[in-house]
Amino acid sequence: MTVQPLARPHGRPAPHPSKLETLLPERTTAQPATIPQRATVEEERLHRKQRLAAGYRLFARNGFDMGGAGHITARDPEFPDQFWVNPAGVHFSRITVSDLMLVSHEGEIVQPPAHAKPRLNRAAFAIHSELHKARPDVVAAAHSHSLYGKAWSALGRLLDPITQDSAAFYDDHALFTEFSGVVLDTSEGEKIAEALGHRKAVILQNHGLLTVAHSVEAAVWR
Repeated sequence: MTVQPLARPHGRPAPHPSKLETLLPERTTAQPATIPQRATVEEERLHRKQRLAAGYRLFARNGFDMGGAGHITARDPEFPDQFWVNPAGVHFSRITVSDLMLVSHEGEIVQPPAHAKPRLNRAAFAIHSELHKARPDVVAAAHSHSLYGKAWSALGRLLDPITQDSAAFYDDHALFTEFSGVVLDTSEGEKIAEALGHRKAVILQNHGLLTVAHSVEAAVWR
C-alpha cells in the first residue's frame, strides 16, 4: 500500500524551508541560570529575609515543623559572620520577616526580632553557626525533622539514585552517624559540618535531614 502525503488545507503549498526558518525564533546558546543580584545590600537582605520567612511557612504547610524542631538560616549579605534565624517559641506557620533575628557566629543576638521574644534556639545556633563558618560559599542552610526524613535517617544509609529526584543527590550528600541527642554544643555542629564537607546535603542518622545552598530557595527546596 502506498501512503499518500497529507494534503495541505485548501491546496496551499508547503512553505519553502527558508521561509520556515524566518518564522522560528533565533536559536541561542543556553546560558546557566544565575542568582539575580539586588542593587543594594539592603535590598538583598530584605530579599533573603522574605524568602527565609516563606521557607518556614512552607515547612509548616508540608509538615516539616514537627513540634517546632528544625530550623532554616540565611547568611547576612553585609556581615558574613552573622546569620538570620527564627526565634524559639514561634510556630513556623506564623513566622514573618519582623520575627527574624540576626545572630553572630559567637551566639550574640545582634538584632532582636521586632515582636517576638529574643529567644535563641541553641540547637539552631550550635549547628548553623559551624556550617556557616565552615562553608563561606553557603548562603542558607535548612534542617528538618520531617516524618519520612527521620524514618529514613534511622536506616543509616545514603539515598539510592533510583529516581530523578534522588539522583540529584548522587555522590553529593553524606551520612552523619554520631547523633548524641539534642545538639547544644558547637562541637557537635563542627562534626556535622565536617561530615557535610563540600556537599549539598547530609543525613543525620536517627535525627533528620540538613541541606545547604547558595540561596534560601534552593536550600528549602532540597
